[in-house]
Amino acid sequence: MTVLYGIKNCDTIKKAKSWLNDNNIEFTYHDYRQDGLDLDWLTTTEQALGWEVLLNKRGTTFRQLSEQQKQQLDKASAITLMLDQPAMIKRPVLIHQEQYFIGFKAAQYQEIFL
Repeated sequence: MTVLYGIKNCDTIKKAKSWLNDNNIEFTYHDYRQDGLDLDWLTTTEQALGWEVLLNKRGTTFRQLSEQQKQQLDKASAITLMLDQPAMIKRPVLIHQEQYFIGFKAAQYQEIFL
């Protein structure tokens, strides 16, 4: 089973979904905002990818944190932030055959699926 995680208004999510559809790859889409996010999923995903990879430091939500919050970031605080504000999770997260991938590049998806 293949699951794509993200938020619907993200351009990268739209590209990933288009690529999967264009290549006839069956997948389930999970929107963090509509479908929710729980600590178990986030913890498992963090273990697979690492919190520093999973945390989107380029986004508006991260940039709005105080300097103190940014300086004191660690695994626990990052997980709490991502759970409270899912837009802070890099997108998309793709789970395919129990392997975790982050981001979208057509060449990477080509290697995964074809």
